[in-house]
Order: sequence, then C-alpha cells, then structure tokens
Amino acid sequence: MSQAIPVEQTQPFGPAHAKRPSMVGVGTIIWLASELMFFSGLFASYFTIRAHDGTPWPPTATHVDPIRAGIFTFILVMSSVTMQHAVWQEEKLLRASARFWTIMSFLLGAAFVANQAYEWLTVDFTPKTNAYGSMFFMMTGLHALHVTLGLLAMVALLGRMIGPRGDPGEVPVFQAVAYYWHFVDIVWVGLYASLFLLH
Repeated sequence: MSQAIPVEQTQPFGPAHAKRPSMVGVGTIIWLASELMFFSGLFASYFTIRAHDGTPWPPTATHVDPIRAGIFTFILVMSSVTMQHAVWQEEKLLRASARFWTIMSFLLGAAFVANQAYEWLTVDFTPKTNAYGSMFFMMTGLHALHVTLGLLAMVALLGRMIGPRGDPGEVPVFQAVAYYWHFVDIVWVGLYASLFLLH
C-alpha cells in the first residue's frame, strides 16, 4: 500500500511561501504618487495663468535658450539610463560596476543642476518681471530641488556600497532611487516642453 502524502507537502505555494511586496517599493510608489499630484498642480497652475495672461509665452521681451536647455535635457535623460544600468549591475551583485554607473548618474545630474543655476543667473528676467518669469523660476527651482534630493540619495547609495560584492538586500534601495530619478527626469521633459518650446 502506498503511503499517504501530507497535504502540506503537496501545496508548497501556501501563504508561508507567498512573496511579500517590498516595503521600500510600496513606500516609493506612494511617495511618487504624491509627487505626481504636486507637479500636476504646478502644471495646471502654469497653463491656467498662461491662458488668462493673453500674451505670448515666453513673452517677446523674455529670452530663454531652448537649444542649451535641450542639450542639458538630453544629459538628464542619459543620467536616467546610467542609473538604470546601476540597478541592473546591483541586481547581478556586480558592486564595482554598479558603483561606476551610480557615479556617472551623479555627475550627469550635477551638471544639469549647475546649468540650471547658471541659467538663473544669466536670463534677462526675474520672478518679478512678469507672470512667465514667476512660473519659470518657481517650477525650475522646485524641480532643481528634487534633482538635488536625488543626488543626495545617490551619495547615500555610494556610502552603502562597501565591499567588492553586492548585497541582494540593497537591490530594493537601488530600485527606489532609480524610480525617483526616472520620475524627476520625466517631469523635466514636461517642464522643458512647457517653458521652452510651447509658444
């Protein structure tokens, strides 16, 4: 007579084996959802004020450089690519490669912020010049703040990269930083189109 097999041995995929979602990932999604609402409000305010202003935006007397901004938009987008490479390398536990791509992302992001600061100092208008100037400085300033927070997160990641080999437990942290970085990059593409290209 064959021996009976316990039910628990025939059902290995019960609750004890269910894969729980990463708390870091869930927290990141909730946070990014709130950030999405925040920037959506900014865009709504921008287009509402623009619609009621009745003059071309940017105004004729207000000069911005879409070509220079476009170059640094490309740089920021490339930093998103390098950050994703860092995540992929960390998932493979290739710590040195992950560190390299994180540093590359940081340098590209820092170049973007430096250009933004240069732009604020050299444009021929201020937040008090007109409504466009007010929205320009507010929207680019808040975005630059978010990029700076992302750069600080990368510094924190680099501080955790101790040792030659990656740690599977660090992967969710890398993914969270990458999600945030992709988000601020996408937001900037929208800002670039709105502030520099649409007339």
